[in-house]
Amino acid sequence: MSVMQAFKMAIKSILSNKLRSLLTMLGIIIGVTAVISLVALGQGATKSVTEQVKSLGTNLLTVNILGRGSANALDVGEAVALGDEVEGIQYIAPANTQNATVKFGSSSENVSVVGTNADYANVREYEVASGRFVAQIDLDVYQKVAVLGHTTATDLFGFADPIGEYVLIQGTRYKVVGVLAEKGSSMTGSNDEVVIVPETSFERLFKTKGVRTIYVQVETTEQMDAVVSGLEKSLSSRFRGNTDSYRVFNQSDALSALTSVSDTLTLALAGIAGISLLVGGIGIMNIMLVSVTERTREIGIRKAIGAKKRDILIQFLIESMVLSGLGGLLGIGIGVGAARGASSAFNMDISFSANVIAIAFAFSVGIGVVFGMFPANKAAKLKPIDALRFE
Repeated sequence: MSVMQAFKMAIKSILSNKLRSLLTMLGIIIGVTAVISLVALGQGATKSVTEQVKSLGTNLLTVNILGRGSANALDVGEAVALGDEVEGIQYIAPANTQNATVKFGSSSENVSVVGTNADYANVREYEVASGRFVAQIDLDVYQKVAVLGHTTATDLFGFADPIGEYVLIQGTRYKVVGVLAEKGSSMTGSNDEVVIVPETSFERLFKTKGVRTIYVQVETTEQMDAVVSGLEKSLSSRFRGNTDSYRVFNQSDALSALTSVSDTLTLALAGIAGISLLVGGIGIMNIMLVSVTERTREIGIRKAIGAKKRDILIQFLIESMVLSGLGGLLGIGIGVGAARGASSAFNMDISFSANVIAIAFAFSVGIGVVFGMFPANKAAKLKPIDALRFE
């Protein structure tokens, strides 16, 4: 008997018991659906997090100054001086952030007010849509000037040009000198609902002293480790060896850690979903055993007219493979649809992998082979005389 003939007989047998065949494939369908959809959502989440981290810059370092009081902080001059002391630093931007109410006329918005210097735009990759950014002269003379984020400018001024107008930040008048281009959101929140002011006037406005965060952009990624060591050495000197007073956060390390965690989580989800495939395989074996029992006389007749043990084995094995293969194809279709539906409903990113889809399908067919082998072998070993006597 040819393989093609065995396929035709398998299809005919499956179609003759449609409901039973569908219920048999259900475990495979659920397993493949779960694998495809969960892995797509997991990979989508990984891709989204990776892109957000990369948008902050893979050659970005963040220095956090810990503790309370001005004795445990650096002033703007000391923070900027780190850029001269440590080789390999391209830009350095000390920054403080405070939520505050910004008003213009009858409009008001609660936004993040950032006190920083001119390098902040380069470090955080901001572009100025109109006007200018904060300049060093603004810090030197304590200028009350402000650069508005895209959303903040739109909410306060609508379509009007805000350049040259005055806004109230915590009741203090600040002249708008620039508007930032739209940047979108990142892991730290919206990048467009901000107001950027000189660090020196920020400290006067909020009655604070010293900076708590310093953003450092390294010239090349190869210099990251050397710059981290240099910063830690300079900070240790300033804080008299108290390493608990500061932390140097490496963006590249964070990206590697997040990717590793996401990959592990995706693999765990796929493994849990794979259990359904094993359950589906057990279902296939159970039904195939029932089928062998039901068709014992048929097997006896086929053997009596010359069918070999190999022919019977191939027939039942192909039937098992067709069941699991059809279940795998249905599972792939439903899994892709389910992932797209979840993406639309919950506004989640998804990412389909051709390799994962191929592996899921191959695994489903493999399940059919493994769990179909025992029933097929049982059918092939039946003796013609015993099979013909079976009732």
